[in-house]
Amino acid sequence: MKTILAVALLLLPLHFIAQVKINAPAPEIALPSGTDSIIKLSAFRGKVVLVDFWASWCGPCRMANPFVVKLYNKYKAQGFEVFGVSLDTKKTAWLKAVKKDKITYTQVIDTDGWQSKVAERYGVEAIPASFLITKDGIIAAIDAEGKWLEEKIKQLLGQ
Repeated sequence: MKTILAVALLLLPLHFIAQVKINAPAPEIALPSGTDSIIKLSAFRGKVVLVDFWASWCGPCRMANPFVVKLYNKYKAQGFEVFGVSLDTKKTAWLKAVKKDKITYTQVIDTDGWQSKVAERYGVEAIPASFLITKDGIIAAIDAEGKWLEEKIKQLLGQ
């Protein structure tokens, strides 16, 4: 019994370290794009960024994509960016979904899928998962959706 408790206490902090929190700095992401160039989340400092974890095979993700595309098109000129992180293991399936869903915002892929260190760092246990990041790189919202997400984006853009 003492051994089980000791192991649980040792593992417990790892679980909390892996998960991000509102008002905490967003962990760096550096992953390849469709052209294999590495893109870093920190390159978008100064913009409001929605980090969107998804995959081509995820039905709810694909259903959410049109709304995210609409938000991006509506607010990109004001300093809003979407940083899509695919957990696809097959690059061709991901690129096909990007094209079909008419995604024009920044996309990167972690072909480690559910073994993704980036997803682990963000505490992603299911997709879609999203993190709204301020211009200063601070997490402002986690898994915000719909009207609430749009209102939060407008607030962070100063509108």
